[in-house]
Amino acid sequence: MTLLGHDLQGQVIRPPAEAESILLQVTLGCSHNKCAFCPAYKGKRFAIRPPQAIRAALDHAAEHLSDLRRLFLCDGDALILPQDRLESLLRDIRERLPQVTRISSYANAKALSRKTEAELARLRSLGLSTLYLGLESGDDQVLSDMHKWGDAHEHLRQAAKAKAAGLKLSVTVLLGLGGRDRAREHAQATGRALSRMDPEQAAALALMIVPGTPLAERLERGEFHPQDDQGLLQELYWLLEATDLSGGLFFSNHASNPLRLRLRLPRDKASGLALVQAALDGQAPLVPQSYRRL
Repeated sequence: MTLLGHDLQGQVIRPPAEAESILLQVTLGCSHNKCAFCPAYKGKRFAIRPPQAIRAALDHAAEHLSDLRRLFLCDGDALILPQDRLESLLRDIRERLPQVTRISSYANAKALSRKTEAELARLRSLGLSTLYLGLESGDDQVLSDMHKWGDAHEHLRQAAKAKAAGLKLSVTVLLGLGGRDRAREHAQATGRALSRMDPEQAAALALMIVPGTPLAERLERGEFHPQDDQGLLQELYWLLEATDLSGGLFFSNHASNPLRLRLRLPRDKASGLALVQAALDGQAPLVPQSYRRL
C-alpha cells in the first residue's frame, strides 16, 4: 500500500476511498481502543501528535504532494482533538494546501459526543467534509459484547448531529459480528440503524477474526461461533432487506466479502436482494477465498 504522507508512525489505516489522499497523521492510535474484534491499534498507545510534527508533515505535503486534492486525517479518531486545535489545523491546511478540496476523517461516537452541533458546523465551514463512522452493529447486545463505546441510540444521536452540521457520513458495519448465535438480531437491527442514520454511503464488511484480539481468544475458548459464507450471505440479505436509504450508496465490495455489491438505494434494492438470494441458492458465483483476506 502506498502511503501518501510524511513521517507516518506505526500501522496507518485509511478507507479504500482515500487511497490517493494525503495522509496527515494528527493522532496516534485510537482513544477507545477496546473493541474486541479490532486489531488496528493494539500495539500503539493513543497520543496527540505535537504541533511541530504536524507542521512538518504539512510542509512536506505542500512541497511534494501539491497535485493531490484530497486529505485524510488519521489515525483512528482525529476528531477527538480539542476544538481549538482542530480549527487551527483546518486553517493551516487551507493556507498551506489551497488545492485540497476535500478533508475527511474517521470519527467514532465517543469523539462526536464531545462536539456540539455548532462546533461540527464550524469544522465543516473550515473544510472538513466527510466522516467515516464505524457503527459495526445496530444491536445493543452485540455492541456490548464487542466493547464498543456507546449503544445504538448513542451512535444514532451522534450521526444525526453530524448530518445536521452539514457533514457527510460513510458508515461501516460488520457482517458476522454477532456470530451464528445472534445473526438475525444483529443484521436486522443494523439495517434499521442504517435506515435511521441515512448516510451518504454504507459499507458492509465481513468479520475477519485476527489472532491476538480478544475476539480471537473467545473463539479459541469456544465462546464465539463464527459465520461461514452461507451465514454471511444470509446476514447480508437480512441487512439489505432492513436498510432503506434516501439515495445513498450501499457497498459490500471490501476484499473480505464473499459477494460484492455496489447499489444505489432505494433504486437497486430489489435487484440487490435478488442477487444475494441467487448466491444463497448457489446460482451466483462467490469471490474465491484465494482472493479474499481470510
